Amino acid sequence: MWCTMTWMAFMLLSVGLCQSLPQYTYDDLDDDLAMTFDYYKATDELDYRNESVCEECVPELCPVTQGCRAGLVRDICGCCFECGNLEGQSCDLEDRNVRYGVCGENMECKLEPGQVVDADGSVPEAQCVCVSQEPLCGTDGKTYMNLCKFKEAAFSSPGLNVSEGPCKTVPVIKVPPRDLVNVTGSSVAFLCEVFAFPMALVEWRKDGNEVILPGDDPHISVQSRGGPQKYELSSWLQIEETTREDSGTYKCITRNDLGDISATAVLRILPPDEMAAYVEANIRDLTGYDQMRDYDGDYY
Repeated sequence: MWCTMTWMAFMLLSVGLCQSLPQYTYDDLDDDLAMTFDYYKATDELDYRNESVCEECVPELCPVTQGCRAGLVRDICGCCFECGNLEGQSCDLEDRNVRYGVCGENMECKLEPGQVVDADGSVPEAQCVCVSQEPLCGTDGKTYMNLCKFKEAAFSSPGLNVSEGPCKTVPVIKVPPRDLVNVTGSSVAFLCEVFAFPMALVEWRKDGNEVILPGDDPHISVQSRGGPQKYELSSWLQIEETTREDSGTYKCITRNDLGDISATAVLRILPPDEMAAYVEANIRDLTGYDQMRDYDGDYY
């Protein structure tokens, strides 16, 4: 009898606990209940706005949210505040905070160009995109390519201000040309990627000569285009049907009204037997070689 009454009292206590359990903090729950809550929060099939999940809002129970570089947004139940997603992060379309989260201030959730909702109703993964894409010049002398990038930086530097337009700067070589080794008769190409405002010009020279390539050499060509980002220029020096005479040091020289800068790379052209020996001796380095491995991805 005593055991039965004890069991009933425990059940009543458990029911009362569940009915009064706050939705927005579970620091006092045991591990099993906390894991169960996290599981349902992460399950796609749930309707997170169902009243059985989102109980009455009690703002006083909301956790303190700090360190939000993109500002604050409402949580899945529309009660507490949480950090908004940064530019480039995945997000939920239509501001429905159900899986990836909602974009922060001055941003919208958009699909990549050409992406559409699949026939089965599934939605491709969208990303947060800054509403304004105009560049700004920070008082730290750095160019921020949009308002959202500036807001992120200003979060860590409260005194930071900006003015319209990119900062004027001497050229910066983001991707310098890399040393190359290849066999005679092959084609090789050097890449030089530059950021500058005003826009920079790029020239190629060899072994300290004053002649600007390609000159009158028919098997050398130079191509340049804008990008991949604003105020950048990418230039390629290509050599077709290489010979040993093409070996040497090649220089990428870039300049604008504010100054100039250069970077060099060495080309070695080897006959087939020497090339085979070179590959055998450097197989580990060659298999791990990546021309973009030192590219930091974003100068801004």
